[in-house]
Amino acid sequence: MRPLLFSPLSIGPVEVPNRIAVAPMCQYSAHDGCAEDWHLQHWMNLAMSGCGLITIEATGVERHGRITHGCIGLYDDATERSMKRGLDAARAVALPGTKFSIQLAHAGRKASSQRPWEGGRSLVREDDPWQTVSASAIPFNDGWHTPEALDEAGIERIVKAFAASAKRAERLGIDVIELHMTHGYLVHQFLSPISNKRTDEWGGSYENRARFGLAVAEAVKAAVGKTMAVGARITGSDWVEEGLAVEDAIRYANDLKARGLDFVCVSSGGLDPKARINVGPGYQVPMASAVKKATGIVTRAVGMIVTAKQAEEILQAGDADQIALGRAILDNPRWGWHAADELGLDFPRPPQYDRARPKVWPGAALAREA
Repeated sequence: MRPLLFSPLSIGPVEVPNRIAVAPMCQYSAHDGCAEDWHLQHWMNLAMSGCGLITIEATGVERHGRITHGCIGLYDDATERSMKRGLDAARAVALPGTKFSIQLAHAGRKASSQRPWEGGRSLVREDDPWQTVSASAIPFNDGWHTPEALDEAGIERIVKAFAASAKRAERLGIDVIELHMTHGYLVHQFLSPISNKRTDEWGGSYENRARFGLAVAEAVKAAVGKTMAVGARITGSDWVEEGLAVEDAIRYANDLKARGLDFVCVSSGGLDPKARINVGPGYQVPMASAVKKATGIVTRAVGMIVTAKQAEEILQAGDADQIALGRAILDNPRWGWHAADELGLDFPRPPQYDRARPKVWPGAALAREA
């Protein structure tokens, strides 16, 4: 019997060849929003990983919506051209059936910050900082800049920016759009009562706090054709008592589904630096399971999913439809190949590398035992 991990999955109009997705992972290696040689090799590597869906990192829908000076964007012709170069190279070496996804994002109050290896703090004057925006004028943390609360014109501008980036993604032949609505970035900042203290139609009740993200979803769906899948990464928990919880994720997923979105990826945290997250193997899977069972929307699980056996068990239990891997792929760029070996499946590889497969090379078993 074929492992469920390696069975095809329909995500709206898009069919992916297996249930393994590469999660969006920032590389902080762009030049003024443009993809560089690093992205060329990175995306080519991911395209050969054996994962059915490859997601480009969080991609800014406007220049000042990026997290750092090194973050990638898709907001003008230059960023689009640079992304096309990398995608063309990745498609040239991709395994058969591989689909490509992009995560469209706006960092809000978490923008204008250092790259992680530079400290990850708010940029200071000599670092060329920029004015950030959010739902309310509340800094992310002590010592961070204070964002401007977006006015109506600013909200409208950013909603249109998401739609414009989606059109560029469609022009690039990207198959799936994922809207970044968690990890403390702008859409999450509107949705959570921790960061949204507005008293107008964009704050207060759940309906008002959800309004911005739902407007983004509607604008993106309207901007692209029916052959593209559109979904969102959402928050299963803020991990603080007064924040969002899984019940909010269920309600939000239903609202997104009603607006035509095809999937959700359930993650958590990132909004409040004081939150204490109980990280462990599969720690976010129960949130994904609750959302999937309550809404019926195609649901992706993510977070400390490391082995093929663990991923297969999650799928077999009906807790998710798809598994997203982040650091596991950075650590092992051939994760899909090795997962197939572990689950007893003869998985196709590039013919140039075929002589390293276990049925040909006895050393493969020794390498696994080492």
